[in-house]
Amino acid sequence: MMMYLISVILASILIIPFAIKTLSPYLWLDILYLKDLLRILVTFVSRRRRRPFFFVLDRFLEQTAAHPDKSFIVFENEHFSYSYTDRRSNKTANALLAQPGYKAGDTVALFMGNEPAFMFIWLALAKLGSPVALLNHNIRTKSLLHCFNCCKATVLIAASELKAAVEDVLPTLTEQGVTVLLMTKHCDTPGIESFSDKVDEASDSPLPRSLRSHITFKSPAVYIYTSGTTGLPKAAVVNQNRLLTALAVLASNGVTSSDVIYLNLPLYHTAGFIIGFIGSIETGSTIILKRKFSASQFWDDCRKHSVTVVQYIGEVMRYLCSTPKRENDKDHKVKLAIGNGIRAEVWKEFLNRFGNIEVREFYASTEGNVGFVNYVGKIGAIGRVNFFHQLFPFSLIKYDTERDEPIRDDNGLCVEAPKGETGLLVSKITDIAPFVGYAQNEDQTERKKLRNVLKKGDLYFNSGDLMRIDNDNFIYFQDRVGDTFRWKGENVATNEVSDILTISDGLKEANVYGVQVPGHEGRIGMAAVTMKEGAQFDGSRIFNHVVSYLPSYARPRFIRIQNAVEVTGTFKQMKVKLVEESFDPGRIQDPLYILDNEEKSYITLTAHVYSSIISGNIKL
Repeated sequence: MMMYLISVILASILIIPFAIKTLSPYLWLDILYLKDLLRILVTFVSRRRRRPFFFVLDRFLEQTAAHPDKSFIVFENEHFSYSYTDRRSNKTANALLAQPGYKAGDTVALFMGNEPAFMFIWLALAKLGSPVALLNHNIRTKSLLHCFNCCKATVLIAASELKAAVEDVLPTLTEQGVTVLLMTKHCDTPGIESFSDKVDEASDSPLPRSLRSHITFKSPAVYIYTSGTTGLPKAAVVNQNRLLTALAVLASNGVTSSDVIYLNLPLYHTAGFIIGFIGSIETGSTIILKRKFSASQFWDDCRKHSVTVVQYIGEVMRYLCSTPKRENDKDHKVKLAIGNGIRAEVWKEFLNRFGNIEVREFYASTEGNVGFVNYVGKIGAIGRVNFFHQLFPFSLIKYDTERDEPIRDDNGLCVEAPKGETGLLVSKITDIAPFVGYAQNEDQTERKKLRNVLKKGDLYFNSGDLMRIDNDNFIYFQDRVGDTFRWKGENVATNEVSDILTISDGLKEANVYGVQVPGHEGRIGMAAVTMKEGAQFDGSRIFNHVVSYLPSYARPRFIRIQNAVEVTGTFKQMKVKLVEESFDPGRIQDPLYILDNEEKSYITLTAHVYSSIISGNIKL
C-alpha cells in the first residue's frame, strides 16, 4: 500500500508540470516576468525614498563612478567613456552658466540630430536643474516657433548644420529675448552666438547639487513632442518621476552592462531618448549611436561593434527584410530586438532570415499611463495582460468608427468590448497612473480625457488606439481612430494637418485621414478638401504651403477635391467611406491630385500612376 501511495505521489509530481503547461502554457513566463517587475518596483521605491532626491542623473553618476573608463557612446569611430561624458557635460553646464541670458532651472530647447553633443547637453542641463524641450530637427518656420514656444524656453541650443533653419525664425526669437546658441566655434550671424568654443574653454569642475535642489518628482524633466510634429504638435510633459520609472525599460527586458545597444532612432523621440539613451544609463551599457537609420549599414555596424541589442519601429524591420539577401545574414551577436509596430508577417520573415533573435514588442505612448510588453514572444501581439495590470486599470470599450466616438448605454456609460472583439483602449487616471498632459495646451489635454467610462465620475486616458484581447490574454493593436495615423514611424494628427491646410489660400475645409498603400507600413496622408467660392485649385501654391508648414511625413500625399465635406449629426467629419475609397481614381469621381516633389506641385493622379503605386513600381 505504501509503495502504491509513493508511486501515485511521484506520478502526480511528474504530471503536474505537464498539466500546468497544457492548461496554462504561459504561467511560468508570467511568473518570471512578474518576478522581474517586483524587483524593479523594489528598486524604484527604494530610490524614491532616498534623500536628497534620486533622479536619472544620479544613476548616470553612479555608473560613471563604477566604470569611468568604459565606453558609453561610440559615434563614427570615436569612443566617449562615461568619465569623458561626465566631464564634457560639466564643461557644457559651466559654459551655459556663463551666458547672461540663462540661469539654472530655465527651460532650454535642444534642436539637434543624433550626435554625442545631444547627450552631453542633456546631462549638462540635468545638472543645472533645467527641463529640456527635445525639438524635432526636421521642423521649420511656423512649426519650429510653435514647438519652441510650447515649453516657454528661454534658450535655444542648435546644431551647426541647422543654422539656416534657426536664421529663418531668428527675428521672432530675438524679439522674444531668446538666447540662441549654435554648436560651432564661430558664428557671424548677429543674434546667434557660437557655443562649442565656449564649451571647450570652460572648466570641467562638477556642478554643485544646490543648482538643482529645487527639483521634485513632479518637476518637468523633458518635453517630447507627440502627434507627429505635424505643424501644431503637442509637448508631452515627462516629469522626473516618469523618467525615473523609465530607467528600467531595458533592464526589465534582460539587458545588462555587458550589452551593446544600437541606437539609430531619433533622440528627440521617446523610443530613441527614453529606451535607447535613458535605458542604457540604468544598465551601464555601451551605446552605438548613429545619425540615422540605414538598412544597408545596419548589420555591418552590428558585426563591427558586436551589438547585442537593437531597437526598431515596424518600418525598420521591414526595411531590413527588404535588403538583398546575403550569406552572412545570421552572422551577428544580436540577441534582442526591442520596439513596436512590427507586423506579424514581417516578424516571421525577420526571424527566419536573421536568426534566433528575441523580439520584445511593446506598447506605450509618450504621454499615456498604461503599457504592455510581449515577453512571451507571441508573434503579432503587442503585449500580454496579467495580474500586474490590476495596478493600472484599463479597459477596451466599444467604439463607433462611423461617428468617431465611444458607444454608450442608456445610462451614459461606455460599453466594454468582450474578449475577441476590437475596442478602444482607455486607461484609468490615478495617483500611480497619472496623465500629466501637454504643456501650454489645456484644450488638447482635456481632449485626451474620457469621463463616465465605467461608472459616473470616473476619469480615463483615451489612447486613441483600437485593440483586441484574445482568449489567452494577448493583446493586439488593430488601428488608430479618427484623429491620428502613423506614417514613416511618425504619428500624424489629422486635425492639426487640417488646420494647416485651411489657412492656405483657396481651401475652405479639409478632412485629413490616412490610407493604406500596398508594401508600405502604416498609412499615408490624404485630404478631402473643399474650395472657397470662386477659387481654383493651385497645385504649386498648396505644395509650397505644406512644405513650409509640415515635415515630409505629415504632408498629405493625395488631395481629393469635394463639393462638400460630409459630417455626422454631431458635426464630426466622416472618414470611413473616404478611407475605403482611398486614392483609387477608378472609384472616385472627384478630382484627384498627388504630391510631386520633382514638379514641386500637386499634379493630377492618373490611372497609370495609381497602378504603378499599387504594383510597387512607385515608392512613396
